Amino acid sequence: MPSTFRIRPATQADGAFLGDMVVEAANWRQGAARPRHEVLASAEHIRYISGWMRPGDAGFVALDGNDDPIGAAWYRNFPRTDPGFGYVGTGVPELTIGVRPIWRAHGVGRALLHQLGDHARAQGFARLSLSVERGNFAMTLYRSEGFAVTQSGIGRDTMVKRLR
Repeated sequence: MPSTFRIRPATQADGAFLGDMVVEAANWRQGAARPRHEVLASAEHIRYISGWMRPGDAGFVALDGNDDPIGAAWYRNFPRTDPGFGYVGTGVPELTIGVRPIWRAHGVGRALLHQLGDHARAQGFARLSLSVERGNFAMTLYRSEGFAVTQSGIGRDTMVKRLR
């Protein structure tokens, strides 16, 4: 049973772990896991970690009691010409979050969202966006943290949180 965890800022060296978390986020549905190489070979997913940590990128990593990474949340700004799933506009960073399955529903995701939101606010951002597939249990967490659906797509919704 998972116990305590701590959170630290993400560094450039966390790129591979963020890739693991993109895979966790893409494979949220039980029994429908795509292999890591397949998820990270797709342009729609690799954009969230390619060239990490570029100017404007920010994130946090959760660590268990042994200092092993168990989750991460980060954001990137995408241009209008190459938007991410949750793109809503220039100057609105899009967040990605992933938590190892055994650590889900233990407050890790919520703590990561708080840390990332506080950081984004301190950096002067007014909003954060994300994209979530319909049926993903994480939507309940996002709603409870102030994210609201602003755009509905095919099988997925874009959600935005106002930071100030």
